[in-house]
Amino acid sequence: MTLLITVFAAIISTIVWYFKLHDKKYMLGRLCLMYWGASLMWMVDAIAEYIELKDAFFTPAAADMINDAFLGVCVVALGLIIWLGMLMVKDPGKVLRTVLVKK
Repeated sequence: MTLLITVFAAIISTIVWYFKLHDKKYMLGRLCLMYWGASLMWMVDAIAEYIELKDAFFTPAAADMINDAFLGVCVVALGLIIWLGMLMVKDPGKVLRTVLVKK
């Protein structure tokens, strides 16, 4: 489930990046790379788990699937938080700068 969720996040972010390629100020490429990196990490983890468990890999317990899904959602959320933090530091629309200068 973790691999599936991160791959979906990577595909969605890549589609958004592809159609907004001309607008690099939002750093969508970095978001794509974070999600593709996480997907690659979970793919290696799945391969290692398959080598260890063999056929039992394809019949996980329901509790394991729920835990994996929760972990996948947390990884996607953490990626979004890191990306938003990078956006706030770069401040491409100068929104934070104008709010902080007014005060």
